[in-house]
Amino acid sequence: MLKKGSKLYSILTGTCPKCQNESMYLDKNPLHLNKTLKMHENCSHCGLRYQIEPSFFYGAMYVSYGLNVAIGIAAFVISFVLFESSLKVAFLAIIVSLVILFPFVLRWARNIYINMFVSYDHKLNEK
Repeated sequence: MLKKGSKLYSILTGTCPKCQNESMYLDKNPLHLNKTLKMHENCSHCGLRYQIEPSFFYGAMYVSYGLNVAIGIAAFVISFVLFESSLKVAFLAIIVSLVILFPFVLRWARNIYINMFVSYDHKLNEK
């Protein structure tokens, strides 16, 4: 399921969507908040320029919005429906989950967005 060459592999690992040999980010740990969105300019293996055009990743804000809505709904359902908590506790669960997952959502949104435009190239990894 999570093998090299799939979009899901690139999205979850944050690797170059074209060759999947290198991380797009300078620091692989998204919890280093001051470096969460710092990216390499190009892939050192295939040369793909990550910022395809000026302000390319502004489109990732829409993906981020969708991810945050999905996380909020999931947190509400788990808290309110499964654990039968009060509405106040359910909304607190939404806020806490969104704050905790914030750096991950930022990266996942960028990873999903660039993978919408760049496909894996099997020829780059043939030997």
